[in-house]
Amino acid sequence: MANTPLRARFDAAMHTLPLIAILRGVRPDEAEAIGAVLHAAGFRLIEVPLNSPQPFDSIARLRRSLPADTVVGAGTVLASAEVARLHDAGGELAVMPHADVEVVAAAKAAGLVCVPGIATPTEAFAALRAGADALKLFPAEMLTPPVLKALRAVLPRDVALLPVGGITPGNMRSYRDAGASGFGLGSALYSPGTTAEDVARRAQAFVEAWRL
Repeated sequence: MANTPLRARFDAAMHTLPLIAILRGVRPDEAEAIGAVLHAAGFRLIEVPLNSPQPFDSIARLRRSLPADTVVGAGTVLASAEVARLHDAGGELAVMPHADVEVVAAAKAAGLVCVPGIATPTEAFAALRAGADALKLFPAEMLTPPVLKALRAVLPRDVALLPVGGITPGNMRSYRDAGASGFGLGSALYSPGTTAEDVARRAQAFVEAWRL
């Protein structure tokens, strides 16, 4: 985990609010407005999954429009070839649903922060050896708080563990009590067709739940 300026920005964003906004399905023409309300709510970590419409365009627009304290990137990064396109679009964060160490290595070689998805200790330690900056526990519906607690007992204490999948303001506390460092927030925060106003309202509910 190199101590690069980008990694320092990622760490600062995690310290400010360790919630990653997952904008799956967002369109380029709405990305900036949604990014603005998320930033106003306190979010500093935003990803556009690559199975969204024109995702690299949305990433580029978000990166241009948001302050430098925001780390913007892609989710559902599945292949090393996608890392280069992400970098060219100005993306800084590569979030994966899996623990493909080749993709992790490609992201780190490109100077990006990488958060691969893991479900087992084997995947977790392999991802960390490849250079992962944090670990996405996915799917969280399967990785219950007791499983998270068991993983936390064996993984390095300074590794951020971020449950993703089915997270709502109402179920965050049990994961936090088990050792979650933060969360990735999907359809309960944004789904296709959600207006910026609705995203602002949902974002506030998540922020309030985190700060309880």
